Amino acid sequence: MGLGNSHFNQGDDYGGDIAEINMIPLVDVLLVLLIIFMVAAPMSIGGINIDLPISKARGTLSDESRVVVTVTKTGEFWMEKSKIPPQALQEKLKAIYQNRERKEIFIRADQGVIYGSVIEAMSAAKVAGVTKISMLTQPPKAG
Repeated sequence: MGLGNSHFNQGDDYGGDIAEINMIPLVDVLLVLLIIFMVAAPMSIGGINIDLPISKARGTLSDESRVVVTVTKTGEFWMEKSKIPPQALQEKLKAIYQNRERKEIFIRADQGVIYGSVIEAMSAAKVAGVTKISMLTQPPKAG
């Protein structure tokens, strides 16, 4: 009587399929994606391609939340990857600096830009409440 019952239990315990996810391929795919993003991220930081002037003075490093206005050779204004019309630059900067504690801005201007365009960006920043304006340059080449 005891032997008959063990046959039924043995079939019930070992007859089902295993429903587990194999984690090894999932981890491999995630590592490949991580490597791709690590390689691609620095390439997207550059933004607008301009020819910065060279300066021997060393700059200070700033945090990630810095505001950078780029002035192209043709006098266009860019913030990150979006073009800002000259008449909207002051209002855009006012909106950004309205609730900021650190009111500093970085201006990246092409070395061939018309001087008045840089002054226009600096003036818009001052009206928006910026207290510190820094100009970004590239260091001289070694050698």
